Amino acid sequence: MVLLEFSMSPLDKGESVGDYVARSIDIIDKSGVTYETNSMGTVLEGEWKDVIAVMTQCFERMQEDCHRITATMKLDYRKGTSGRIRGKIQAIETRLGRKIQRG
Repeated sequence: MVLLEFSMSPLDKGESVGDYVARSIDIIDKSGVTYETNSMGTVLEGEWKDVIAVMTQCFERMQEDCHRITATMKLDYRKGTSGRIRGKIQAIETRLGRKIQRG
């Protein structure tokens, strides 16, 4: 399974790009891929082909009316495991012996 964290936004649409980010979140939400989003990006969990396909859809939609796009991506693959999108946080909480703040 893959954890893919990414952030994508247009550079040619001014200071507020919330409408463009919302379009990406809509694509992600409708994809069926497990995800968590926060103020700085979104983490997808799934098979390689599925998470890459979702990110590609977000890019292609943004590309329709944006002439310059910035994106960052971070990937973590671990064979044979799932549920890491929440499990990694739970492991830290276990080590600390307490709940930590989440988005």
